[in-house]
Amino acid sequence: MKKKIGISYTEANFKNYENWFTPQDLGEDIELVELSFKKNNTADIETCEGFVLTGGIDVDPELYNGKKDYPYKPATFLPERDAFEQQIYAYSQQQRIPVLGICRGLQYINILEGGKVFEDIGEAANKVHKKGEEDKVHGVNIQKDTLLHQITGQEHGLVNSAHHQSINPANLGKNLMVSASSDTDDAIIEGVEFKDKTGKGFMLCVQWHPERMKEKEVNPLSQKIKEQFINEVRNHKR
Repeated sequence: MKKKIGISYTEANFKNYENWFTPQDLGEDIELVELSFKKNNTADIETCEGFVLTGGIDVDPELYNGKKDYPYKPATFLPERDAFEQQIYAYSQQQRIPVLGICRGLQYINILEGGKVFEDIGEAANKVHKKGEEDKVHGVNIQKDTLLHQITGQEHGLVNSAHHQSINPANLGKNLMVSASSDTDDAIIEGVEFKDKTGKGFMLCVQWHPERMKEKEVNPLSQKIKEQFINEVRNHKR
């Protein structure tokens, strides 16, 4: 029986996540499953050996006692998606299943661990980080002695950027540590992982979009992350 990677459905460019995992990556032993709040296919969560929490619409600020009105607020939130992904994350932690959080996924895991985000990072920062016609590009500094550094072998790299929210460093989630920050003046948090990894499954979160980076096949901040995640899925045992 093939192992399954569950990818949380997003209204924003979902196919990019599926296409990131090539037939060569998946081989004969792994397949992808769409986990969707629209389908409410919660039963499929328990069939997965790995999860990708994707980017997309802002998390409902009610979940972290945030501001109800702010710049670039979406016309409507998707509380059904928030609730569905909360089930995915809770199950991943219960079963120590590998998790990769991307953009919104990073922010939401921080929230689920009791942290908060900036509802909007401000106009100056948005000029650097918020998507225009295309993703922005900036550098990141990666902390030594982190899982992200171990995986990528990099202390600095270039990433794409398409967000107007970010983790509030004063409200980092329980047992989370910063693995990367932007090399810009605002030093926005770009990566988090568990601080104490004892008894924890693999969990890596990044603020950028490795699934759609230009030259992602040769950029270790995409390719190496994907390779390690797939290895963790292959080696996961219940």
